[in-house]
Amino acid sequence: MAADGVAARAPVALRAPRRRWGEDVVRGALAACALVSVATTVGIVAALFVPAADFFRDVGVVEFLTGTTWAPLFEPASFGVVPLLVGTLSVTLWACLVAMPFGLGAAIYLSEYARPRARRILKPALEVLAGVPTVVLGYFGLTFVTPLLRDLGLDAEIFNALAAGLVIGIMLIPTVASLSEDAMAAVPSSLRAGAFGLGASKLQVSTRVVVPAAISGIVASYVLAISRAVGETMIVLLVAGQQPRIDWNPLHAIETMTAFVAATGAGDVPTGSLEYKTIFAVGATLFVLTLAMNVLSIRLVRRYREVYE
Repeated sequence: MAADGVAARAPVALRAPRRRWGEDVVRGALAACALVSVATTVGIVAALFVPAADFFRDVGVVEFLTGTTWAPLFEPASFGVVPLLVGTLSVTLWACLVAMPFGLGAAIYLSEYARPRARRILKPALEVLAGVPTVVLGYFGLTFVTPLLRDLGLDAEIFNALAAGLVIGIMLIPTVASLSEDAMAAVPSSLRAGAFGLGASKLQVSTRVVVPAAISGIVASYVLAISRAVGETMIVLLVAGQQPRIDWNPLHAIETMTAFVAATGAGDVPTGSLEYKTIFAVGATLFVLTLAMNVLSIRLVRRYREVYE
């Protein structure tokens, strides 16, 4: 017996916890998934930049980035990528003019105005549009949008940048709307209640409270839409044409970087030739362009991100 009548207790033996093999397996599987993603990215970069480096040994980087004539399959050949870049930016511009305002408007309606039942119906219906194959949208633009532009009195060529941009913009509306609506739904209800308590209207709460509070998510949706517009292939291949030229008139035919890669890769260009390596040079340029946009978007999202408890 110990002092004060308290029985002495036997010391508790401390043993190492039993090893859980299931957790180790799960941890290893998750690590393998992460490594597969990293290895895939490294493989894509290597497969893209090694042939591109061979191309730039024969064609100067300055000539490639500043040249205003793109004719790699003609004699004499010319390797100025500016016409392809202008065509890509032209189509992207018109796509953004459609996707950004309409997508944000749809997101504001779904988040702030739609009843729960209407939201459960409209949001999945809107997202169905994102699942339509791009080749179908391409033929839709070629057989419906371009004739519609002509019926409206516009002197549009059979292949033109405006029709391609409009169709891509329609394709991107669900992307902008869905991501922006998710960001608005994450805004605390207390902010809305406070604004209503100060006498704000529904429109003022939506545009001056909710949208600024969700700006980081909205910016992320915009950047994702721009990246998809820049990387779209089938729509521009079918609708925009294959005429590389520096022309900002949306009613004229142009050629984008992705359309050139798709058309040339499916052609009769000899493998290993300088003309064949232009595919990788243009692809590397497109990769750097989208990477720069993603890095910029990350900085913007981190800068304007609002954190609520």
